[in-house]
Formats: sequence, structure tokens, C-alpha cells
Amino acid sequence: MKRLGVGLLIAVAATLVLAVGALWLYHPYVLRAFLHGRGGYWIEVGRDDPGLSPSIRWALRDAPSASPGKLDGRMIREGLEAGELTVMADRSEVDRVLLVRIAPAKFRFEVRNERSGDLNLDGWMANLGAAVVINGSYFAPNGAPATPLLSAGRLLGPAAYDARAGAFVASPVFAAVRDLAMQSWQDAFAGARDAMVSYPLLVSADTAHRVAVSQWLASRSFVGQDIDGNIILGTTLDGFFSLDRLASFLRRSPLRLKLAINLDGGPVACQGILLDGFERRACGKWEIRADDTRVRTLVYNSPKRPTLPIVLAVFAK
Repeated sequence: MKRLGVGLLIAVAATLVLAVGALWLYHPYVLRAFLHGRGGYWIEVGRDDPGLSPSIRWALRDAPSASPGKLDGRMIREGLEAGELTVMADRSEVDRVLLVRIAPAKFRFEVRNERSGDLNLDGWMANLGAAVVINGSYFAPNGAPATPLLSAGRLLGPAAYDARAGAFVASPVFAAVRDLAMQSWQDAFAGARDAMVSYPLLVSADTAHRVAVSQWLASRSFVGQDIDGNIILGTTLDGFFSLDRLASFLRRSPLRLKLAINLDGGPVACQGILLDGFERRACGKWEIRADDTRVRTLVYNSPKRPTLPIVLAVFAK
């Protein structure tokens, strides 16, 4: 019996070693996020659970439409303005959008991917020395891009990908959002040094509504282009918006957006600014999956900001 017990312990230990080795080899981001205490798990809750924010409880219960409230802005440096736009429903503030408006003639853009799971918003800002950092598009369990991405001219992510939503593209002389209903992502990337595909397209030039209705609520980030050619970055503070509600809100907003695409959301919806004495750092908290029978929320198990495998960084020229 003693030998049997020792054998079982050896077998369990070997299984654990193999499992950790497999995670390290195929899903290093997941393993390192766990080791850093920055993982999360889903739990089922009621629609009126007091642990949810009042805005989320309202959104789950009544699905109110949102309208733009007060828009404040502050010029940090010529070509870069930071602002906030309140989100109103039934004359009450239910969320707030942190905004950055950037003139491509004064600032340049880089898309970065770090698969290790070591860098959160603070780490990216410290390592890059960027004026602005916002989370990027979607990533796989190994930390690699789940959509096509260009970083310093290098193509990352899947080479074969059917993209029909949008892409952000940038070079030393231009930055723009592209509608991939009008062209392939390969054509959209032409001439760019940094780029990423994401979805869905929240605002289109033809004003078509391309976002399915859902009850999936989350903290949100997006990148857009206004009618003057400025790049608009936005991140919400709460989790009021489903994607279809966000799309409707942005079309009605005073931001004068010509195009806008959604970026990854939930706890990874992060935005940071550090320029000329102005500092802002914020990360999302909420991701709520709801249907007619149940509501699940993602519980993030660390007070630290989440790690970000993909970011869009902004630098002064």
C-alpha cells in the first residue's frame, strides 16, 4: 500500500509537471497571468445582485437607450486633447467615456504585442515612454494576436483571416480607420507600418448599423476617426454598454466620428495618458454575459491592473 501511495504521488506530480509544461509551451499568457495573480473566473449572479454596479443592474433590467451628456476637453499639447463624455439615461449619468483626440500630423502610432503576460498598463507606459497607451484588439490564449496585426512592419496573428469589420492603420505619415466591408485587410494594411484588425465596426461612413443586439455588457474601448482626420480613442469607466448600445451612442455623440471600431473589452479595456504633467490611468472592471435565463459576471481576482498582450501606443513626433 505504501508503494501504491508513493506511485500515485509520483503520477500526480508528473501530471502536474506535464500540464504546466503544456501551458508554458502553448498558452504562456494564461500561465503567467495566473502566476501574477491576474486571472479571473465566471460566476452566476442575479440581475439585481448588489455586487453589480447600479448602471449594470439598470441596463440588465430595463435596457434603456443612452444619450450623450456633457463633453469636457483639455488640450494637453498641440495635437492631443484629453476629455470625458458623460453617458445619460433617463436624465441620470450611467457611464462615462474617457477620450483622447489626436492629430496624426503631431503624433505617431505603434501597435505592440507582448505574449509573456508580464506587462499591464503601468508596465507598458514605463517601458515605452508613450504619451498614450490603450488596449488593442483580441488575443489568443498564448498571448498572440487573434486577428491580423502589423507591428513595426512585421505581420503577426493569422495570415488567413476573413475580416469584414474594421482596421486601424498607421505609418509615419498617416493614421486612419478603414472599413473592411469596402476592401480586404491586406489592402487596408498596404503602406502601413503598424495596424490591427478588430470588430465590430461601430460607426461606418454609410451609417449602416452592423452590430447585433445583445445583452453582453462590458467596459469598452474603441478607436475612431473623426471627419477632420483626428484619431479618437475612448474607454468607458463602467460596464453599461452592450456593443449595439455603444454603436448607437457613438453615432449620436458630438465626437463627429466618421468611422470607429471596437477593441477588446472587459478588464483589459485600459487607457493611460502621461504627457506634460497630465496623467490618467484607468482599466475596466466589468464583463457581463446575460441571456433570458441567467447572468454571469467575470470576477477579476487581483487589485492589480490586468496584463495587456496587445496595445496601441501614441508618441509625440
